[in-house]
Amino acid sequence: MMPRNDNARPVIIRRKKVSGGDGHHGGAWKVAYADFVTAMMAFFLMLWLLGSVDDERRKGIADYFSPTHSVRSKSSGGDGLLGGEALSPVDSIADTIATRDRHDNDQAMLAELAERLQQMSGHSPIYEQVLQHVQIRLTDQGLVVEIFDLPDAPLFQPRTDEPNPILLMLIELIVDVFRSVANPAAIVAHSAAFPAVVQTNPVWTLTMSRAQAVKGLLTDAGFSESRIWRVTGHADRSLAVTANPMEPRNNRVELVLLRSGWLRSEGLGRY
Repeated sequence: MMPRNDNARPVIIRRKKVSGGDGHHGGAWKVAYADFVTAMMAFFLMLWLLGSVDDERRKGIADYFSPTHSVRSKSSGGDGLLGGEALSPVDSIADTIATRDRHDNDQAMLAELAERLQQMSGHSPIYEQVLQHVQIRLTDQGLVVEIFDLPDAPLFQPRTDEPNPILLMLIELIVDVFRSVANPAAIVAHSAAFPAVVQTNPVWTLTMSRAQAVKGLLTDAGFSESRIWRVTGHADRSLAVTANPMEPRNNRVELVLLRSGWLRSEGLGRY
């Protein structure tokens, strides 16, 4: 019998587990890599598309994805809070860009007309004198040409719609500029306030008759009647910036060359 050796190490047998293959030998990583490559292709395609358009069109695309983008209702049946209406975007990106382009074209065209009117004062001393009655400004509606009384030179005979020669000359100048574009126009007449002691306040009938008189002057000067969109009298409800509501400066007529975008926003169609 052999003596026992207490210092002998135990024999450990390791059995290697054989599997179907390590992870890198499988196909799962190929699916993940394909997804990654597809995402990168889409990303670089988006960068290429954004780089191929100018700043204005990029701004239009950004506006399209703005959370304030307007929506149109489409019927889908049913009741409830929306009454069976589903919400969807009004305009495509192309429509948004086209609308912005039209607005920019309108803005540039109206600014050019305003400059032409302002430069007329240098043509002759007479033009310089009559254009003292004119103030020009650009608004959301369009180009506003405001013609107003001066203390010693009224546009109409007192309390009538009979125009003075100064108004006839101004209408001729303005129509000559307005005929170079196709935008429709609006006519708005305003009046200074009358004393409270008058028995019958004529401001409403006076401004309405003066607006109609200016409409006749425009058509007589060659402005197409089909382009006149609106003729209104506002009485003394919208005074000019003056301390005294009875000052002559409040007697005025506004000729507004309307923007196409404003007409559409008001639901007034196209022209």
